[in-house]
Amino acid sequence: MNVPVRVRRLAHNQDLPLPVYATEGAAGMDLLAAIDEPVLIASGQRVLIPTGLAIALPAGYELQIRPRSGLALRNGIVLPNSPGTIDEDYRGEIQVIVLNTGNEPFQVERGTRIAQAVLAPVVRVTWDEVADLDVTARNAGGFGSTGR
Repeated sequence: MNVPVRVRRLAHNQDLPLPVYATEGAAGMDLLAAIDEPVLIASGQRVLIPTGLAIALPAGYELQIRPRSGLALRNGIVLPNSPGTIDEDYRGEIQVIVLNTGNEPFQVERGTRIAQAVLAPVVRVTWDEVADLDVTARNAGGFGSTGR
């Protein structure tokens, strides 16, 4: 299923390609760094990397911003708020918080694939407040309780 999403290129993205799916079965599209100068991210440092894109999502959708597995494995580059969410009513620039958990500095250059974007439907909650909840085998057990 294809869902139309309106996209606006900002001035610092004019020469970069729009995000695309790398393969027929890919769930995410790579987001590119729209920076003018290389950014060196030291080990343990967080930086905000612009993409130069702003979007208008249709009602009932979010755009999830997720890490790229290759960057995480090879360089320790992760997104600390993963997945990040672009809400349907946000119209500002998509920017990515990048954290270097690796041992070496990591350089981001113009056009570096820094994250991936996944379009996802949003289901909204209607709370039904009750006095008691049904009992289950797990009940209130959490934080590793099912691994014992």
